[in-house]
Amino acid sequence: MRVIVMFDLPVTTPDARKQYSAFRKYLIKNGFLMMQESIYCKLAQNSTAAETIIENIRKNKPSDGLVQVLKITEKQFSKIEYIVGSSKSEVYDGDERLIIL
Repeated sequence: MRVIVMFDLPVTTPDARKQYSAFRKYLIKNGFLMMQESIYCKLAQNSTAAETIIENIRKNKPSDGLVQVLKITEKQFSKIEYIVGSSKSEVYDGDERLIIL
């Protein structure tokens, strides 16, 4: 599963900029990868783990603005169609397991 967080937060006051920065840092610290400006994505092993991630986002939400969360399967995520541009990820975020013997 993938958890996608989309947000539009105000940055008009120093306090609002501080909340924006804190929320963005929270996402990065907790393993979210930036897909686009204000769109972050994280891989979850199953639906229960995805719900835990979403609950933690609720606990760390900013007081103003718009934060939306979308939970999709890996199969749905793999069907993303790039109209212009391409995927630019230097971080491997697949769900395959590596076993070294």
